[in-house]
Amino acid sequence: MKKSLVKELEKRLGKSSVLIDEGDRALFSYDAAYGEKVLPDIVVFPENKDDLQFVINLMSENEIPIITRGAGTNLSGGTVPVSGGCVLVTTKMNRILEINEKDLYAVVEAGVVTKQLADKVEEYGLFYPPDPGSMNISTIGGNVAENAGGLRGLKYGVTKDYVMGVKLFDMAGNEVIGGGKTVKLVTGFNIPGLMISSEGMLGIMYEVILKLVPKPATSKSMLVEYSSVIDACNTVSEIIASKILPSTLELMDNFTINAVEESEKIGLPVKADALLLIEVDGHPAVVEDEFIMVKKICEKNKGNVKVADNNEERDKLWTARRKALSCLARLKPTLILEDATVPRSKIPDMMKAIKEIASKYNITIGTFGHAGDGNLHPTILTDKRDEDEFRRVEKAIDEIFEKALLFGGTLSGEHGVGLLKAKYMEMEVGKGTLNFMKNLKMGVDSKNLLNPHKMGL
Repeated sequence: MKKSLVKELEKRLGKSSVLIDEGDRALFSYDAAYGEKVLPDIVVFPENKDDLQFVINLMSENEIPIITRGAGTNLSGGTVPVSGGCVLVTTKMNRILEINEKDLYAVVEAGVVTKQLADKVEEYGLFYPPDPGSMNISTIGGNVAENAGGLRGLKYGVTKDYVMGVKLFDMAGNEVIGGGKTVKLVTGFNIPGLMISSEGMLGIMYEVILKLVPKPATSKSMLVEYSSVIDACNTVSEIIASKILPSTLELMDNFTINAVEESEKIGLPVKADALLLIEVDGHPAVVEDEFIMVKKICEKNKGNVKVADNNEERDKLWTARRKALSCLARLKPTLILEDATVPRSKIPDMMKAIKEIASKYNITIGTFGHAGDGNLHPTILTDKRDEDEFRRVEKAIDEIFEKALLFGGTLSGEHGVGLLKAKYMEMEVGKGTLNFMKNLKMGVDSKNLLNPHKMGL
């Protein structure tokens, strides 16, 4: 990185917002995925749109790649450089600019933390439903770029269902405005839609308009214990087939149950082969009706139902689910969290396949996830330093994705493609689609400077 360029950045952003020391840059050489670390040449923290535009123009003039990053919770290597470049961190652009109670929307900067927004809108009796597992630290810009989901996706959808508008800069430094504050808007291309799942490859967002909904009047949670994970999967299929949409419908297998209980000591049934954590919400009368119907389906499928009698018990249930990943991560040096997703009717087949793959390759896989969405998280516990085991792990991952596609599913339900799933892209979407994506990217970023090489582009 040229000294003159560093000086320009320090003069504009301030020295504390420009990192050039190797030790500081190393903190931005990885994200939450298991891939290789790659050191950026420089790390910058713009605080507003003018600083952002300045950085983009400077990098564009010098043909330096920009890798945009929020909190770095990405699980597919999407925010890791491939070979140097500038990591642009959005966390200082973190203001909630407007919460509109009359028209039910919020305007936020890209670096706002997801939970910060969710908590703030609750003060107004409103609800922002997307709740990715990393919501305590993940940022809205990252949620849009990865189309983050979460536990409530079954009933409330994912991030793409709440993005009404975006403001961004392209790699030439042009300001681009897409969407707006109205429910209906068909002026021009659907640019907000284009930014969904774009993984920082088409532009750099600085502001997002998000739809809000009224907060549900009440909710009811239950934990259902099964002696067979297949019975739990069949319960999920039957609940959906009965046209009931719980706000959350989560699965944990025996390995994950034990990992959580060992860490948290909250009284989970460690002998159960699987648990379902279910919550219904809405108008009190509807909640009661749906609760009775769901309970009957669970019991018909040999489930032992325990109802959360108060908020403390409810919070304990959801703590168990939200801590599944961190509890599994304690067990081995390397954790690989996948999110192969299948049609909901294929969940029993996918669970069976994951068990067979773990046995075939003699590796440890704990599985939990959003069963109501068909979005399972087979979580492989390994040690990258064990070369023999890691070769088996890589073969197992290949096979998990092959099975998911065979069942009519997808490589990723909510974690994105990034670097780690790029080699599988053609297998799912075909060469024609990849060429279309390449042409689209080259149309707005002809030198391929925005997060280059992700998704294989």
